[in-house]
Amino acid sequence: MRRLFLSLAFAALATFAVANPFVWPAAWTVTPPGEAQFGGTISLGTLSDPRTFQPVLQSETNEVTDQMQYATLLTQGPDSDVWIPYAAESFTVSDDGLIIDVVIREDLRWSNGEPITVQDYFASYILQTDAETGSNKYDSWFLNDVQITLEITGERSMRFTFPSTDRLAFSTLAHFPVPDSVLGEAYRTGGADAVNALWGTETDPSELWFNGPFMLTGFQPGERLIWVRNPYFGAWNVDEAGTELPFLDGMIHRIADGDAQLNLFLAGELDLFGPRNLDDIGVISVAIQNGDIDAEVIEGIGAAGSSQFIVFNWNLESDPFLQNVFRNVNFRQAMWHLVDREAIIELVYSGAAFPMHSNVYLNSPFWVNEDVTTYDYDPERALELLARAGFSQRDGQGYLVNAEGRRISFTLATNAGNAQREQITQIFADDAQAIGVDVTATALDFSLLVDQLLSSGDDRPFQAILIGLTGGGRDWPFGDSVLTCGGFLHMFNTSGQCLTATETLIEQLVKQGRQTLDTDAARQIGFEIQELEAQMAPILYTVSPQVHTAFAMRVAGEHPREIMGGAPIGVRQLPLTHIR
Repeated sequence: MRRLFLSLAFAALATFAVANPFVWPAAWTVTPPGEAQFGGTISLGTLSDPRTFQPVLQSETNEVTDQMQYATLLTQGPDSDVWIPYAAESFTVSDDGLIIDVVIREDLRWSNGEPITVQDYFASYILQTDAETGSNKYDSWFLNDVQITLEITGERSMRFTFPSTDRLAFSTLAHFPVPDSVLGEAYRTGGADAVNALWGTETDPSELWFNGPFMLTGFQPGERLIWVRNPYFGAWNVDEAGTELPFLDGMIHRIADGDAQLNLFLAGELDLFGPRNLDDIGVISVAIQNGDIDAEVIEGIGAAGSSQFIVFNWNLESDPFLQNVFRNVNFRQAMWHLVDREAIIELVYSGAAFPMHSNVYLNSPFWVNEDVTTYDYDPERALELLARAGFSQRDGQGYLVNAEGRRISFTLATNAGNAQREQITQIFADDAQAIGVDVTATALDFSLLVDQLLSSGDDRPFQAILIGLTGGGRDWPFGDSVLTCGGFLHMFNTSGQCLTATETLIEQLVKQGRQTLDTDAARQIGFEIQELEAQMAPILYTVSPQVHTAFAMRVAGEHPREIMGGAPIGVRQLPLTHIR
């Protein structure tokens, strides 16, 4: 197990500096330096259209904004927890760990050739720290409600000042720029509303600014995203042979559900595919053995860096009955006892998944509380808890009702096109119906589903949602935006206020843990957070699938097998990917 690198905890740091440009380590690819060739386009899949082209507003997996958020000051490689300078040329930490000075590289460029400047990083900071823009980065810029500050100190230099010690100091410096001349100027003239009106999905791609290896040239809704090589990325990104990156001329994202993506891969029309379960792997393996496709498939490279869970809406002012049901801990614990993980693992993932019981992704085992309270599938226990919640009688149709004859009836939504989530919602709904709880499973467009989940106020437009989060920090995987009551992703309760004492305590522990530099002490705080959340049961965790990968043999440059993994590590780095 890799131990966390947190130098702020132990000693003052000297300057960390690397020469221009950034050199992508040979250890991150199976292809030796100097052997990769330029050219070619790869095709890969995505489940849905992007919600936005605006990087500050992005809060979900989004291929477009990924290419706008590439030029982070610091980064972590796939083979280590160490934070290294990326768009930064150097960074220096003060003796007390409260000030970090950063110098950016000289040759940073946007996809249109304009320089990426410290003003662009400052504009991103300003937008992210205005609550009105709705950035999911907002909460990360505050420690105990005191804002981390960023100031420009020179033509290529900036200073980050922290109000107290912060486990996430280096993570904070994984900070991306936005074009000040576009988004910054819009903010100065029209505020958050003007910024949020820019770069919707109807925007001509030629108007967009990218800092990643590729830039968008075409978007056909429901069909594809078309990318070409960013000609300015190589000015500050090279491999160990000094070759400017990326190698590929471009890529195409085909927008299709999982079944369609599998068929496209089998037809040779997708180069990269993530098998969803062992059934997919079996089908691909047979096609390879029969000579139908020239590809490689790798099973079980690790646990996914993601979660899948059910969340109930505590903010339903227009339906006080259902709101009170969702706020009842006995009800939520009962529902968790109806999550049949064994059935989900077998029926949905063909056995290639793991039970998940807390908010920590299973690819971060150091932080997982193995002794956390768990809720095994137990319909009888669920009935006992529902009786405590006041639902012990039956109506004429066999549904559980309270003393006034009201039954529990709600809709559980997930994103259409994700066959695994659709199956999970149906398994849960069937098990709930079997004991007398009226649950209807439905599938919605992903953008609509996310909009509903991210809505705020006292009357939000959904009842229950099954969705997932991905990513997660390796230094402290307990995000302010998810676990604090005012957090942007505090999904079950976005009223802005804690509604229970346990919520309040979790919020306090999240802040305390973030400021605890001793990793073992922080880990114990993390364990307590997981236990408290398990007892409160606001979010019902289901399973974490294993990660599999399949790719056409014409595509090379993947990670060595020993460092492949789930998000955020992944299977390959796009700048190092090439055609054989």
